[in-house]
Amino acid sequence: MASKKMEETIVARNQWNRYTRARDSGHLDYCDMAKKCDRYYRGEQWDQADVAQLDAEGRPHLTINTILSTVNTVLGHQASQRADVVFKPRRNADQGLANTVTKVFKHVLDNNDYEFLESQVFSDGVVQDRGYFDVRIDYDDHMNGEIRIEAEDPLDILPDPDAKDYDPKHWQEVFKTRWMALDEIEELYGKDKADSLRYIAESGSHYGRDSFEFRETTEGFGDTDLSNWRVDETQDDEGSSVRAVRVIERQHRKLVNTPFFLRPATGDMRQVPGNMSDDDARAFAETNGLTITKKLVRRVKWTVTADQVVLHDDWSPYSDFTIVPYFPYFRRGKPFGIVRNLLSPQEQLNKVASQELHIVNTTANSGWLVENGSLSNMDEDELAERGAETGLVLVHNRGSSAPQKIPPNQIPTGLDRISSKAQGHIKQISGVSDALLGTESPEVSGVALEQKRGAGQIQIQVPMENLRRTRQIMARRVLDLVQSFYTEPRVIQITNEDDPLKSREEMRVNTVDPQTGEIINDLTIGEYDLIVSSAPARDNFNDMQFAQALSLRQAGVMIPDDLIVEYSQLHRKGELSKMIRLLQGREQTPEQQQIMELQKQMALQNMQLELAKLEAEVQKTRADAALIAAKARSEGAAPELELTRIETDLQRRQQELATRLEMSQMGRQAQLQQAELSASTKMAQEVIKNQSNTGIGND
Repeated sequence: MASKKMEETIVARNQWNRYTRARDSGHLDYCDMAKKCDRYYRGEQWDQADVAQLDAEGRPHLTINTILSTVNTVLGHQASQRADVVFKPRRNADQGLANTVTKVFKHVLDNNDYEFLESQVFSDGVVQDRGYFDVRIDYDDHMNGEIRIEAEDPLDILPDPDAKDYDPKHWQEVFKTRWMALDEIEELYGKDKADSLRYIAESGSHYGRDSFEFRETTEGFGDTDLSNWRVDETQDDEGSSVRAVRVIERQHRKLVNTPFFLRPATGDMRQVPGNMSDDDARAFAETNGLTITKKLVRRVKWTVTADQVVLHDDWSPYSDFTIVPYFPYFRRGKPFGIVRNLLSPQEQLNKVASQELHIVNTTANSGWLVENGSLSNMDEDELAERGAETGLVLVHNRGSSAPQKIPPNQIPTGLDRISSKAQGHIKQISGVSDALLGTESPEVSGVALEQKRGAGQIQIQVPMENLRRTRQIMARRVLDLVQSFYTEPRVIQITNEDDPLKSREEMRVNTVDPQTGEIINDLTIGEYDLIVSSAPARDNFNDMQFAQALSLRQAGVMIPDDLIVEYSQLHRKGELSKMIRLLQGREQTPEQQQIMELQKQMALQNMQLELAKLEAEVQKTRADAALIAAKARSEGAAPELELTRIETDLQRRQQELATRLEMSQMGRQAQLQQAELSASTKMAQEVIKNQSNTGIGND
């Protein structure tokens, strides 16, 4: 027991040392800069000490927040370009299975509201230099676990200080730290862990203020040193001075022999999930025709500590870190965003604009030259206070010199140009031009405006390209979790991409075909290539499709009316497009389909009767022909001539019957079309009547 306690103490001490090294290797400086950038984006751009001094001097302090519009332009560009990820088979998979993996990936993104999470992480990167996703398996909503994606606070994530690569697969470690109350620790990790932390707080042997956060006390006149504070023995847990404890979650790599699933037929290998026991792994291998082998790999160790207490220390169930970063700009381990380089131009703009306003304000009351005792209707103090009033009347004593207004200071030449230069610096550094901001003068032609907009988009392609890289890392991470944890039969709800308003479709994966015994949609096999691109947001995409469809219609392309309605933004457009298809006869109601089936059966019966009648007439004609031939032979007439006449008469009657049958079919077809038109007209009238009653025209 003592040796285990000693091992945990060593693990906790090593964890704290690694954390403090990462913290002191630039993370604290980053936090200060990130908070400053966030304040500037929100509009809090003046230091409080400077504001107090300017207020004391009666000088203005303006905030011309051009960073807000600049950053919002970049954020809007990202919001209009959503992720489009497609998997292509590379090895041990076909295109059908790749399409299934693509659908499962989009199901995971849809289940996590990924578009909003990506916008949050992107804004964190643009404003605060860094953004982070956390991707792991969550068991709250599904017994076998579902992939959960969350956006992390960049101030809580400490990347490997020695890493120089964008992709975390080349990092040695990554930290996630947060403050937790003792009750939370007790709920997640057990009462023993929480009691150990309470004892450490009472004894004062903790690692310092960055490890424990205490409630402030106001006892006495002395300075309160919380590092050596003791809890009163009579104080219960609810009255404890411990407000929160820093919990450090560290994922780091260690070289170790690791079991892998091996498919002998293909040589495909997958790491055995860390949460799978040896018995479960062997059972899974036997069920799926796999073998288990081991090889030396860099495996992820997951250690969670709070001060000197080890809360968790075991192998990670994942083959890689759960953290996925986004850096707008990245240069050999030095990430930075857009706002950082706009701080100085923004400060210059605020100071110059404030100075201009101060100079203008001082011209209104620049001061007076007054002879001592010359004023008769006021004294010098009243003149100093009221000297800038409109319509002021000054009365001076007879024989004294009249008061003279001191000429105001002139605005320094070029001061106004300095503010213009500051605004130009912000646009030039950020790459967001007037064309992207939408502030271009109306004299600029449309062609020139489009060229400027294209040039501006090229300048912000670096943050967008790094976002594409993050999407690729995210797709790889999700694919790895799917192949490692989505191993049992599941029913996936797939959203219709063409029409999200339609009901979801069920897709079964990892199910066994009862006839062949093969696994259908086996997600655990195969290697895939990724095609990561950007697609317009659905609203923008539909607008583009609607405009292009109208252009093609005007050019003479026969695009159906219901498709044009589908690309529009009309309310209940699905019902309207269906009504158009019904009116045009390209879609039928169940009643119309039933009528069609009955008419087909009646037409078939009529044809059968006509054929039977024709057969009877043919048989009768043949019998008459035989009788006539016999009679002709008995009378000595030429039978050949009589037979030719009979055959000619038979052909004529057959042609008449065929023509009559064709005319009958044409008549029935015309009646059917008339019936369909009547039914469609009646149904359209009912729909219009219902819409009028429900007020659809006001939607």
